[in-house]
Amino acid sequence: MIYLKSDEEIELLRESNQIVAKTLAEMAKIIKPGVSTLDLDKRAEEFIRDMGGVPGFLGYGGFPGSICTSVNDQIVHGIPSEEVVLQEGDIISVDCGVLKNGFHGDSAYTFCVGEVAPEIKDLLRTTKESLYKGIEQAFEGRRIGDIASAVQTYCEERGYSVVREMVGHGVGRSLHESPEVPNYGRKGNGIQLKTGMTISIEPMINMGTRRIIFERDGWTTRTADGKPSAHFEHSVAISQGKADILSSFEYVEQIIGKEF
Repeated sequence: MIYLKSDEEIELLRESNQIVAKTLAEMAKIIKPGVSTLDLDKRAEEFIRDMGGVPGFLGYGGFPGSICTSVNDQIVHGIPSEEVVLQEGDIISVDCGVLKNGFHGDSAYTFCVGEVAPEIKDLLRTTKESLYKGIEQAFEGRRIGDIASAVQTYCEERGYSVVREMVGHGVGRSLHESPEVPNYGRKGNGIQLKTGMTISIEPMINMGTRRIIFERDGWTTRTADGKPSAHFEHSVAISQGKADILSSFEYVEQIIGKEF
C-alpha cells in the first residue's frame, strides 16, 4: 500500500532527512586513509543520537550497524568493521537512515578517500548527476518508469551499467514502503506519481558489468567483475511541477566542496 503524507508529515520527514544530511557531513570530516569503517559507524551513531534521532538502520532486519559502508567494488549494504581500513584512492558509499518523531530519513553519498583516479571520479559524477535526472521526473502525473528511464539512459549512454537487484523505495513511518523505484525501466510505465507520495531515489551504478555478487554475510553486495560502484540517494516528496528534496548534500559540500 502507498501512503500519501500530509504537509505536516512531510515536514517531519524533512527533519529526519536533515539529520541524515548532517550525519553525512560528519562522515565527510573524518573520512581519510587509515580510518576504519567501524570508526565511521561509531561516530555516526553518536551524532545521530546527539541530534535527537535514532539510527534507522541499526537492527533493521538484523543489520548490525548505524550506517552502511560500501567500499570500492561493494555496491550497497556494506557492514562497518574495524578490519576494513580506508586506503588512499578508495571510494566509500555511506548510506544513512534516521528515525525521529515516527518518520524515517534516508540518503547516501559516495566519498573519495584522498586522491582518486579520474575515471573513478567520472563514475561518481555520472551517478550523482543521474540522481538529479531522476528527481527531475519526480512530480505529480509522471510515472515511476519516467524516473527509472531517466537514470538508466543517462548512465548507459556514458558507458556504465545499472544494478537491477536493488532499487529505491517509498519512505515514511517505515524505512521501506511501497512503491519500489528501480533505476531502469521505460518511460510511461509504472505507478503514477501523486502529491503526498514520498520516495527515496538511489542510483547504484557500476563501472563494469551490472552483474552482482551477494556476500555470505547476508548483506554486502559487490560487483561481479571487481570494478568500482557508486551510490547516491535522496528522499523526495512528490508535488506539482517539481520534486521537493527532503535530504541534502549541502552540508557535505560545505566540508569537501564539489569534488565531481
